[in-house]
Amino acid sequence: MWQSSPPGSIYDHIRVASFSIGPDGLIEQWSRRAAGLFGMASRDAVGRDPVEAFMPAALRADARRRVAEILDGKEWTGLVPFRTPGGSGAHGLAEIYVMPSETEAGERAAICIVVDVGALRRIETDLAASQAIFGQSPFGFVLFGTDFTVVRANQRFATVFGGTADDHRGRTVSDYLARPEADRLSATLARVLETGDAVTDLQLVGTAPGSADRRHWSMNLYRVHSGSGRPIGIAGLATDVTQRHIAAREAASARRNLALLNEASARIGNSLDLETTARELLDVAVPGFCDLASVDLYQGLLTGEEAAPGSWGRYHQESGSGSAELRRVAQASAVSDALPEVLSGGGVDPRGDTGPPALGSVHRYPFHSPCAVALRTGQVTDVPGDDRGFVHSTLAVPMVAHDIVVGLVQFSRTKGSEPFGTRDRALATELAARAAVCIDNARLYRREHERALILQRSLLPPGAPEAAGLDIACRYLPGNTATEVGGDWFDVIELPGHRTALVVGDVMGRGLRAAVAMGELRTAVRTLALLDLEPAEVLSALDEVARGLGTPGGGERSDGFGGGGGAQWPSRAAHKSREADLSEVYLATCVYAVYDPVTRRCTFANAGHLPPAVVEPGQPAVLLDVPPGMPLGVGGEPFEEVEVELQEGSLLALYTDGLVESRDHPLDEGLEAFRRALAEPSQPLEDVCEHVLTTLDTGHGEDDIALLMARIQGLPANAVGDWRLPRELRSVGRARDLARSQLTAWDLDDLVDTTELLVSELVTNALRYGEGEIRLRLLRDRTLVCEVWDAGLVQPRRRRARDTDEGGRGLQLVGLLSAAWGSRRTPRGKTVWFELALPDGEPAAELSVEQLLSMY
Repeated sequence: MWQSSPPGSIYDHIRVASFSIGPDGLIEQWSRRAAGLFGMASRDAVGRDPVEAFMPAALRADARRRVAEILDGKEWTGLVPFRTPGGSGAHGLAEIYVMPSETEAGERAAICIVVDVGALRRIETDLAASQAIFGQSPFGFVLFGTDFTVVRANQRFATVFGGTADDHRGRTVSDYLARPEADRLSATLARVLETGDAVTDLQLVGTAPGSADRRHWSMNLYRVHSGSGRPIGIAGLATDVTQRHIAAREAASARRNLALLNEASARIGNSLDLETTARELLDVAVPGFCDLASVDLYQGLLTGEEAAPGSWGRYHQESGSGSAELRRVAQASAVSDALPEVLSGGGVDPRGDTGPPALGSVHRYPFHSPCAVALRTGQVTDVPGDDRGFVHSTLAVPMVAHDIVVGLVQFSRTKGSEPFGTRDRALATELAARAAVCIDNARLYRREHERALILQRSLLPPGAPEAAGLDIACRYLPGNTATEVGGDWFDVIELPGHRTALVVGDVMGRGLRAAVAMGELRTAVRTLALLDLEPAEVLSALDEVARGLGTPGGGERSDGFGGGGGAQWPSRAAHKSREADLSEVYLATCVYAVYDPVTRRCTFANAGHLPPAVVEPGQPAVLLDVPPGMPLGVGGEPFEEVEVELQEGSLLALYTDGLVESRDHPLDEGLEAFRRALAEPSQPLEDVCEHVLTTLDTGHGEDDIALLMARIQGLPANAVGDWRLPRELRSVGRARDLARSQLTAWDLDDLVDTTELLVSELVTNALRYGEGEIRLRLLRDRTLVCEVWDAGLVQPRRRRARDTDEGGRGLQLVGLLSAAWGSRRTPRGKTVWFELALPDGEPAAELSVEQLLSMY
C-alpha cells in the first residue's frame, strides 16, 4: 500500500518512508521512499546496523537500548536525529513509529514508519496560513467541486447568505442567484474547469436572503489543482461592489447630465422662433433624458399679448377655474405610437373634449391637477402614472425665465426605465429654465421686431408714389422672420417746378435702432429737399445730421468731455464704447437724385451707395458712373454731382444691396445679374419690377430689399410756357398778357384772373427787388405752376404790412390765393413760384372776410 501510492499523493508532501528490522537488529527491508529520505540505496542499507548507519556517535548507546526494547515487543514513537551517509553529512530530524512484528519463524522483528519532521512542519504551517486566509478573509471565499457544488465556504460568505460556513456545503449556484444569473455563473464555472483560464470581475446581480435590495457582486474564479496537477475544483472570491456600482452609476449619470447640458447649450436657442425653440428642447431631452416629452406655452404669449409679465395665467389660476389657455407647441416620443395616449397631464380642451391635448391644440389644466400646481407655484411636480402602468414616472416642470412662468414641459419615463431621481429633477429644472430663457428672448425679440417693422412700414411712402413726368413703381421686401428689421428706405419727394427727388438709402445695422435711425434720416432728407438744395448740398447736410445722431446727446462728435467739471458721463471708456456702438448704427449709404421733367435731366449725388442703373430704349442696362463718396456719418469729404440727360422712355432704377448681394453670390455677380434682368424695359413698369425680383435671388432673407424704378416721361412742349422779359415796367403787363393767352390755350379760363394777379405781383417784386433779366415760366401737369426767375440773391420774405403802408401785401396775397408758394436759389439768382390746383368743375372758393382783413 505504501509503495503503490500514486505520485502526488499526500505521502509525497509529508515525506513518509518505511523499513523493517530483523531479529538480529539489522535492516532487513528498505523502501524506495526511505532511500529518497535518507539518501541511501537499498543495496547499501539492507544488512546494516541502523544505529551505526544513521545515529551520531554520542547517541548510539541509547539507540541500541531502544532497539533492544523494540525487539522485545515494545512499541515506540519518538523523534530521532539522523545524518545522511556520504560526503554531504546532512542532518535531519525524523519522527519514527516502531511497531513490533514476527517473522515466519516466530522470531521478533520490527516495522518502522518514518516521517520527515521538517516537511511535516512546513505542511502544518501551510495549512495554518491557508486556514487564516480562507477563514479570516473579508471577502466571500467559496470552493466549488468538479460537480459545481460548494465544497467549502468561509464565514464572510455565510454572513451574506445566512447560516454557518458548514451549512453551505453541497449547495449549488441556483441556491443563491435567480435563474438567468445562475445559468450564467454555471456556464462560467464549466468554462474555467475545462480550460483552466481564470475569470476576473464577473459581474453578478442578486438579492441576499431576507432583503429585497438588489446587490451587485464581482467574482474572480480560478481552477484549483492537486499536487500532481489534477483539477480538483474551482475557487471563487466574491466582493460586494454594490456601493461601487451605485457610485459608478451616479458618476455616469452626472456625466450624462453634463453632456445633456452641454448639448442643450449648443442646440437650444439657435432660432428666435418660439415653436422651434420648444422642439429644440425636446430634441435634446428625448431619448437622452426621458422617453416622452411635451411642451405647452401660454396662448397669450404666442399671440403676442402685451399683458404685464407673468399675467398670462394669473386670472384663471387665482379664480380657481384652472390654468389659463395653453397651446401644445411640441411633443416627442422615443416609443412608437405611444405619445398620443400619454402626457395629458390632466389637460382639458376648451371645447369640452377630453383626452390628451393634440399638437397645436389649445387647452387648460384643472385647478388641482399637478400641471396646474406646477404652473401656479413655479415648482417641479410629480404627475401620477397612467392606469395601464405604461408611464410610471412623469415630471411637470414649469418653464421660468426671469421669474416669469412662460409654459410647462413634461418629461416622462416608461416602464423599464429608471424613475426620476433627485439629480434628474435638478436636470429637468435646468433644461426647462434654459429653454424658457430662450423662449422669453424670442418673445422679446418678436415684440421688438414687430415694433420695428411697424415703425419701418410707417416711414415708407404709402401706396404708389406719383410724380410729374415719371411713371414710378417700387418694391420693399423685408428679411425673413429670423432676420432683424433693417434700415433700408426709399422715398419720392415732390419739388417745386414739377421736379421730383428720388431717394434710396440703407442704414448700417439692424433692429429697432436701425429703423429709428432710418426714420430720422428720412425725415431729414424730406426737410432738406423742401429747402430745394442741390443734391450734393443735401447729402452734406444729411452727413452732419447722421454724425450728430451717432454721438451721445445728438451733438457733435468729441473725444473729450468739455469743461465745467460737472458729472456728464461715467467714464471716458464708457463714453467711447457707447459712441462706437451708436456710430455703427448711424452709418448709412444714400443716393439722392433730382429729376426735372421739363429738361429730362437728372442730377445725382451718392454717399457710398451702389450706382443707379439706366436703361435707354433699345440699349442694354448700364450702371451710371456716379462718384460713390463716403457713407453718411463719416464726414470730412465733399460729395460730387453728376447730371445726366435721359431719353424719353428710359428706365431709371435705384436699389439697395440686399437685391444684388447675398452670402452665396458676390456683389459683382449680383450687379451683372441685375443688369441682365433689366433687359426688357418696354414692358409695363410693374411687370419689370416683378421680373427683376423673380429673376434675382431675393428669397435669401439675409437683408431687406428696396427697389425704386422710374420711367422717364418728360413734360410735352405744349405743357410748358417759357418767356424772357426785359427789366422794364411794361414787362408787368406783358407778363399778364402772356399768362392769359397761355391759360386760354390750355382751357384754364377759370384760373386766368387769379394767375394774372399773382404773376403781376411776382414780376413787380422781381423788378423792384431783383436784378437782371426776368424769366416767366408756366408748367401744366397735375397742377399749374408759375415761376418767375431773376438774378437777384435776396430771397422774398412775407411780412405784416402796417396800416399806413401802401405796399408789402403782395406775398400775403400770393399765399392766400395759391395752393403753395415758395422760392429757391438757382446758379444765377433765385426763383419765386406759386402753384394752383387745376379746376375740377366746381366754382372756386372765395376768400373769407378774415382772410382779406389779415392783409391789413
